Parts: sequence; C-alpha cells; structure tokens
Amino acid sequence: MDHDYRNLIMAIALSGLILLGWEAMFPSPETPPEVATTTSTTAPSPTSTAPSTAPSPSGDVSAPSATPSGVEVPGGQASVALSGVSSVDELLAQSKRIKINSKGISGSISLIGGRMDDVILNNYNVKLHEEDNKVRVFSPKGQVGSYFAEYGWVGKGYGAGQLPGADTPWQTNDRTLSENSPVTLTWDNGNGLKFTRTISIDSDFMFNVTQTVENNSGQPITLNPYALISRWGTPDVTGFFILHEGLLGVLDGTLTEIDYSDLVDDGASKAPTTGGWVGITDKYWLAALVPDQKMPVDTRFVHRNDAGIDKYQTDFLGGSMVIQPGGATSSNSRLFAGAKEVTLLDRYTDKEDVTRFDLAVDFGWFYFMTKPIFYALNFFHSALGNFGLGILLLTVMIKLVFFPLANKSYKAMAKMRELQPEIKILQERYKEDKTQLNQQMMALYKKKGANPAAGCLPIVVQIPVFFALYKVLFVTIEMRHAPFYGWIQDLSAPDPTTLFNLFGLIPWTPPDFLMIGIWPLMMGISMFLQQKLNPQPTDPIQAKVFMFLPIFFTFLLAPFPAGLVIYWAWNNTLSILQQWTIMKRMGVK
Repeated sequence: MDHDYRNLIMAIALSGLILLGWEAMFPSPETPPEVATTTSTTAPSPTSTAPSTAPSPSGDVSAPSATPSGVEVPGGQASVALSGVSSVDELLAQSKRIKINSKGISGSISLIGGRMDDVILNNYNVKLHEEDNKVRVFSPKGQVGSYFAEYGWVGKGYGAGQLPGADTPWQTNDRTLSENSPVTLTWDNGNGLKFTRTISIDSDFMFNVTQTVENNSGQPITLNPYALISRWGTPDVTGFFILHEGLLGVLDGTLTEIDYSDLVDDGASKAPTTGGWVGITDKYWLAALVPDQKMPVDTRFVHRNDAGIDKYQTDFLGGSMVIQPGGATSSNSRLFAGAKEVTLLDRYTDKEDVTRFDLAVDFGWFYFMTKPIFYALNFFHSALGNFGLGILLLTVMIKLVFFPLANKSYKAMAKMRELQPEIKILQERYKEDKTQLNQQMMALYKKKGANPAAGCLPIVVQIPVFFALYKVLFVTIEMRHAPFYGWIQDLSAPDPTTLFNLFGLIPWTPPDFLMIGIWPLMMGISMFLQQKLNPQPTDPIQAKVFMFLPIFFTFLLAPFPAGLVIYWAWNNTLSILQQWTIMKRMGVK
C-alpha cells in the first residue's frame, strides 16, 4: 500500500474519530450495585431503632395561588391530568400557600404537607426572548409531570396522623418567603408532640429546612428525619450518551448516576453516606437534597408504577434521634431547586461545604480539560462581554500553546508537497511493483527528511480540544441562549439559517438535514481551502474522496452548536494562515 492510500485511511479514520469517537471516550455510566441499607444514630440509645425505609409520598393534595402562565416542566413532559384536574393553576388552588418571592425563584409552598411543589426560575425563559414564559422546576401533585420535595419524620409504633406527613395541614402566620424573611410552619399531633419547620432561602436556588420536635408526651420518643424528591412520569430526555439525565448523587465522595430506564429495570439502589447529596437532574436544571454534611444518612433511588404512572423518588433517612420528655431535637438539611450554574455550584462546594456539588454538571471523564475550558471562556466573556468572542480568543490561545507542534507538522507537510513531483515519477516508474515503489518512496523520505504521517498531527491536536469545547457548549447553562453577532442568538443551538431557502428569502423551512447555515458553509469552505494547501494525492479516486470530505463535514457539523462550528471555522482559518506562511518561507508553490 503506497503512502497516498495510507494517508487517505488515516485522514478518514481521524475524521470519523472526531465525530463518532464520543461513545468510546464518554461511555454511559454503569448502574451501581445495590447496597444494603444501614442505619445511623445521631443520639445513641440502647433501645433506639431506626425504621428501614423512608415513607413513600402519599396523598394527592397540592398547591394554590396564581403562577405565571406558560411555564415549562423540565424535560418537556406534558402535564396529563389526574382525578379531573386539568391544569397547574387548578392544582395550586387546592391548598393554602406561602408565597416564594426571592431574586432567583418565585412560586409557593403548600401548607398541606408543607410541600415544596411550586418553583419557577425568574431568570430563565423557556424560549429565547420570551420573558413571560419562565422555566418551572417543581410542579404540584396530581398530574403526570408532578415534581416536588417533602420532609417529615418516621418512627416505629406511630399510627396515621401521629406524625406529620403528606396530608398534614400545617399552620403559619407568615405570608411570604424571601431572602430576608424565613417562614415557620407548626403542627401539633394532639398527643404531646409539637412539630416545627423553619424554611429560609438564599438569593439563588437553595432552601434551608430545619425540622424540630418538642416532646411533651411524658415519655421518651425515637424518631428519624427524612426528606424526599418525587417525580411523576418519565420526562423527555436528549438521549445523548455524553449527557446524564436522571437520578444522581454524591455518596461518600463518589458520583452515582442512574438513568430512568436503569432504575425501572434494575430496581431500587440504596447506600449509606456521610456528606454528599442526592437528586434528579435534567440537562440544565437540578433538584437535590443536601443532608447535614457531618451526619450519616441512608439514601435511596426508587421507582414504582402507580396506576400506569412511573414515579421516581430519591430520598434520605437520618439516624434515630431520642427526645426525652420535656426535650426537643432538630434536624437541618437543604434543598436545591434551580439552574446548574457552574460558578454557583462551585461556590456551594467550596464555601458552603456541599461535598462535590460541582459534579451535578456532567463535564465527563475529561473533567480536567472541559472545566478549565469553561472557566477560560467564562473569563473571556466577562472581559469581552460575549461568549462568541471568548471562543475566538480561546482558539487563538490554544493555537499559541500548540504552535511549536503545529509548526513542525506544517513544515513536514510543506516538505511532502515539495516532493510531490518526485513521488509522481516513482509511481509511474514502479506502477506494476508496489513493493519496490514503497521501498523507493521510503528511501526518498529518509533522504529528504520527510515524514508522510506528520500531516495528520494538526488534526490529532484538535481532537481533545474539539471534544472538550463541544462538551462545554452542550452541557453548561451559561452557553444556553448566549448570543454572538448577527443571526447567531444562541451559541448552544445550530445556525438557524439555511442555504436551501436562500437564508430566509424564500418562505420555506427545509427538513433538518438541509439546514446548512452560513457558519457551516464558512467552515466547509475553510476546510476546502486548508485541504488545497496539503500535499495532493496523485490517485484520481483519492483526490475525489478528499474533495468530498469538506462537503461531508459541512452536512455533518451543521446540526452541531453554532459555537462549535464557529470555533472550527476560525481554527481552520488560523491554520491556513500559519500553513501558507510556512510554505511561502520554504519556497513551496
């Protein structure tokens, strides 16, 4: 096999690796084995025993007060009515509520069950420029698409109505929860136990919940605090193997990720942990329970099918707490319900000691590369005011880092181009003897100091950066709805223009495979020009295949995020300038 065929195979293999090698580099995580539940004790007692499981949510009462219309249930799951209820507003109207009014969140808390079931993100629109159409994270019970958090206590020997649960009517004199105004809920079981729940919220998406029990029953009692997040119905997910959407958590410092389908097939997953958190994630949104980071808890990920509805739940159960007569005890935990902003999650990790909360953003196995690229882009954005400009500047910085390596490669490519006439003579002379041809070409390469494989080095160098930048654009909410200039209003979405309706002049929307926008065309043209600078294959079939590659890549990359296509086109342009300069200095035509 001569060097042209070898170069052809290498070029095609590397091209395929760039676009199809994701699955090998970012495999879907395996479902962790089920671990037997253990019980932790926070107030030791020889007679104290913790219940084996936290209760499942029950009851179908939910929330009132008006909420903005047109909100989105994360994951795109449509709301299907149960029990004759047809809308979120009707469900919200079924119970008294405490209004939530903070910088990051609006919504309400149901006084039935003290349930957190109405959370809307003030700063995030469902669609670009739709200010009156905000993203909804939590939704009240009673429909497919219900999504909420509950808190409570469990203990052996207590019957219905003795401990606060999903249907408990809590009392309060507070009307609004805000950053500077926590709320307190109370309930008395009528048998000497008084329960208090104090809820506060920061300016972002984190609630703090303190549950307190006062024992005036005349005898010691043993209770365990719990918290749960429940989601009704399987949401629509992207289904892309580089992104996890489903149940997840950090248990004893290790990230656990479980897909919805795996939980249905494999059954419940249970594990003890000290520190960490558990939750349910969408691409951009997260609901997570954060127990006291110093107290042991038992965690679960569970699924059940209830009347044809798949219900997913993650919860934690605290250790046994013994409350003596006349005494009281408290349990503190937090609830996150909001956007997965990288810098915010890092702040909770570093400054508020939530163990590895930053892992809620799926940066993948190449975390060490993707996260620095995100922070570089974020820094350039703060300096330049535009993520698109940040991508262009980042590309220049990467080119400078790899300049010596790329320079050596381009010199080798220029040397190969210079040898093309001599190689063509050898091909004509030994066209009937491939073995002799290969020997003569290798001798020529050795004599001239040329390396036919060196031309592939620039592509190899680009592969990890391409992967990392793609991951950043795909998984980080900071890139969502981030504009560039002109027609690019969202760097995380494909170029909205297309050649096949003359870029909007014809009132027709082509099918997806024909959405070839201006930036993909610029990328394809830059790839074609760069190819013309490379040593050209002498075989006409190979030449046609190489000419087809820019067209192939144009169609293949057109559906990719516009930010990635801009990076590729700009990187090609810089490479062309660098390669042309080297060839000119070496006197190569």
